Amino acid sequence: MTRQTAALRLAIEPAQLTDLEYLVAANLGIALETEQRELDRATLTAGVAAALANPQRGRYFMARTGPQATPVGTLMLTQEWSDWRNGEFWWIQSVYVSPAARGQGVFRALYATVLEAAQQTPGVCGLRLYVDHDNHTARNTYLQVGMKEAGYSVFETDFSAVAR
Repeated sequence: MTRQTAALRLAIEPAQLTDLEYLVAANLGIALETEQRELDRATLTAGVAAALANPQRGRYFMARTGPQATPVGTLMLTQEWSDWRNGEFWWIQSVYVSPAARGQGVFRALYATVLEAAQQTPGVCGLRLYVDHDNHTARNTYLQVGMKEAGYSVFETDFSAVAR
């Protein structure tokens, strides 16, 4: 799908295995930028490759621009069953927009694509995402596209090496 933004003409499409390097770099960058967390490249590469190989684990979408279809942003969707709604939430994760493309509608185009797909998919009851409480730029972006704070906090018990 192609979407025109104020400054960029974007193609939004599912990621392919050939996008692995960009997706790994994007995830490394966003983790360091937003959480000051250095991810293990080998673990991350295996995790992204696993999602690319099996959409049940996650589906990445890419925003590309220009004649070379240069990647300028990405997000991943995962799924969560809601017994309360007898439906499925799609969780938006691993959001990244290349620094040079920020403020030009890249996330807005990715979100619009995912929102449209969710609204057209029977059984999907909504979209959710989580954001670091100190990431004010991202929080404002999500509010600007019409998302609302859900009133929940996220708690976890993390057994991965990333948490240690």
